[in-house]
Amino acid sequence: MYELEQLLQQHFGYTTFRPGQKEVIEAVLQGQDVIALLPTGMGKSLCYQLPGYILNGPVLIISPLLSLMQDQVEQLKRFGEKRVVALNSFLKASEKQKVLQHLTSYRFIFTSPEMLALPIIQKEFRKIQFSLIVVDEAHCISQWGFDFRPDYLKITEWIPEQHRPPILALSATATKKVVNDIKNYLHIVQPFEYIHSVERANLHYDVVTTQSVDEKFNWIIEHIVKTEGPGIIYTQSRKKTVAYAEALSAHHIQAAAYHAGMGALDRQFIQQQFLADELEWICATTAFGMGVHKDNVCQVIHDHIPATMANYMQEVGRAGRNGDDALAILVYSPKDEEYTQYIATEELPESFHVGLYEEYVKRGENPKKMLDLNQISETGYRVLSYWMEQLPPEKAIQKLNSLKQQKVEQISQVATFVKEDHCLREHLVAYFDQKLEQKPSNCCHNCGINYNDIIKKRNGMTEKKELNTWVERLHLILPNL
Repeated sequence: MYELEQLLQQHFGYTTFRPGQKEVIEAVLQGQDVIALLPTGMGKSLCYQLPGYILNGPVLIISPLLSLMQDQVEQLKRFGEKRVVALNSFLKASEKQKVLQHLTSYRFIFTSPEMLALPIIQKEFRKIQFSLIVVDEAHCISQWGFDFRPDYLKITEWIPEQHRPPILALSATATKKVVNDIKNYLHIVQPFEYIHSVERANLHYDVVTTQSVDEKFNWIIEHIVKTEGPGIIYTQSRKKTVAYAEALSAHHIQAAAYHAGMGALDRQFIQQQFLADELEWICATTAFGMGVHKDNVCQVIHDHIPATMANYMQEVGRAGRNGDDALAILVYSPKDEEYTQYIATEELPESFHVGLYEEYVKRGENPKKMLDLNQISETGYRVLSYWMEQLPPEKAIQKLNSLKQQKVEQISQVATFVKEDHCLREHLVAYFDQKLEQKPSNCCHNCGINYNDIIKKRNGMTEKKELNTWVERLHLILPNL
């Protein structure tokens, strides 16, 4: 029998497990497939990290984002682990080849669904007897697989049915439907399931209604000027991330924009500044936050209606991970629902795209020409090509129409939550098929909420210092240099 507490202290320096960790680890060590839903900040990563020191063979972790992979790799290295690698686009071709030649020498191998879909990767992975396959942020199978990143639906295609290693699916939130999608697309049968309550008593929910986009923007800036962070503003527009960051900087508040249009290294640099408390606010699209281990975030502000309730829960869950009270504010204005619908569906293929695809195939041409001629976006083409491979044209059209309708319905669910006149906390918990046992004080917008009991007021303005030399600027960005 493994002395799990002893190994926990030996490898990670902790003396006790958090709720759910030990149960999940024991099931993994018994060779069971496992679905574990643990709220943000409950230490999901340990559920595969500790077994990695007990099981024979490498652990494969399939992760959705480059930043998340790099963060997990660096975390393991801080604990003294050297046999860890991220197989992703950060690696040069020569580095990737070297990793593939020495796969068995690694204890932890991180990669993405897209990398896993490459034939050369599958060929090399089939040679390896993995001890465990982990799908981190497994809700992405359902959230992204059908209409954004279809390689999520192909994760297990390369795995042989005989002598398959156990699969561990990890997420912070998932409805019964999402859990069923996880089971179906990962081919999980009779898993051990650990489902922790999504309720976070230290999160307090507010909805602020404004009459225009400008009023919304001004309210958010004025609120941040009066209160302390650290915090995250979530917005749908890359331009808005910059506008928020510039407005906050003008008030001498250290802030930076973060969005998918920035270079990977720039995003990673900004993330590290935020983690090191060199930035107080991140103004971001939803490209930011997944897997970011920052315990002291005390505010998360949305300036829009998120596309799904799961998105909202994931994003607000990045606050209060240290157990302290934290504030989640959604600032709403008319037409928010309409705009979110546009953003969520604009890249979905239409029926005429199915016809175009068919025409190219009939002419013996590569349908990918649609991309070269700007007839469809890259994301749209990935989705289109996946469903054209899976279904006949008529069924593909039906599927694409169904996906669009599902998105509209999911956004409508969030809009209903925003306009709710009963307890927001009860609504959230019920959405994830659970029941609220007890309401905390300052529960939510509808039950009563007082910001002064939750977050600190900002004590005066930070005096702006003129930086005269590049050396002074560099030391501000990298104070430990």
